[in-house]
Amino acid sequence: MKRCLLLSFLCILSLCIFIGWSRNLRLNPLAFTSSTNVTVMLQDHPFSSRTNVTVLLQDHPFSSSRNMTILLWHYPFGESVSMNGDACWDMYHIPHCRLVDQHSMFSSADVVVFHNRELIEGTQKLPTDQPRPRGQRWAWLSLEAPPHNGNLDPFANIFNITISYRRDADITVPYGELLPKEDEGRLVEDNLQEKTTLICWVVSNYKSHHKRSQVYSQLNAIVPVKVYGRWIQTPLDSSALLPTISHCYFYLAFENSVSKDYITEKLWYNAYESGAVPVVLGAPLSDYKAVAPPHSFIHVDEFASVRELANYLQELAKDKKRYAEYLTWKQHWKVKQNRDWTERLCKICAEFDSLPQYKVYSDLEAWDKTTSA
Repeated sequence: MKRCLLLSFLCILSLCIFIGWSRNLRLNPLAFTSSTNVTVMLQDHPFSSRTNVTVLLQDHPFSSSRNMTILLWHYPFGESVSMNGDACWDMYHIPHCRLVDQHSMFSSADVVVFHNRELIEGTQKLPTDQPRPRGQRWAWLSLEAPPHNGNLDPFANIFNITISYRRDADITVPYGELLPKEDEGRLVEDNLQEKTTLICWVVSNYKSHHKRSQVYSQLNAIVPVKVYGRWIQTPLDSSALLPTISHCYFYLAFENSVSKDYITEKLWYNAYESGAVPVVLGAPLSDYKAVAPPHSFIHVDEFASVRELANYLQELAKDKKRYAEYLTWKQHWKVKQNRDWTERLCKICAEFDSLPQYKVYSDLEAWDKTTSA
């Protein structure tokens, strides 16, 4: 009798364990692999933590030499993404990479990409009601700063890949980057005669509690700042933006969030493409130094006070030779603007083999809110 009760108990216990295992496997089928897998914590990476990322090495690594299917579950901000034909090869010479947006392709997709904004707003949902194919990876995509990413706690143990502007993301997609020039450009002194305004700023979303707004107010009280944008009902259309800024010695490339690696088109396009010297605020100085040409920008944090900054800008504008030194990088480098969602998706295939063979973000919220190096 006791033996029968013991066997019954063991059967019930095994069934409970199996149900729990099946539930986790359905949520993230990469969470359980063969007995020879090894767990590796990302302790050496400066932006990761023992508590939010787990890496496992699989027995049979995926090779991107075969065709990959990338499924975009929903369009970012409702913007359509070009997927016609062999888009990754035709546009960017990235082979073996097929982009699809049909939900019917879910079961055969190697990677499924989810844009964060629609998830946190509730206009799109994760397909957790469908069995998740074994080996399929889910990618979390966001190009927004942490304050605008919402609460990511519900996404614990869901995503295997992060796609972000951050340098510590699995797939880094910056707003801009430098490429060497094949031929040296003209001397920058040729453009200085067109400068008529000391400082200008284009802003639409003005909020007084933002650090950028506070620095602007202090700066404008010392030296005049010419402001454009919807905030003061003087918007600039795309054709007028760069020509307008080009007449300014300095452009306030102030980000709306003070966040690690958050360096947007305010630097890469508004300032660098117009020919104004950017005065930057947002990411730490070390982040700008890591991606921008030396002596090509002025960081607010380099000054003890806004008054010191104002004095420096005034002195620099009067000294044409010293001012021109901030533009000499243009003779050797050009800026590549990264705006195409198709290219960002194709980059998954290009970098797939360099990714850890398995990773799950057990605390995506903690990773997103990481601010220290």
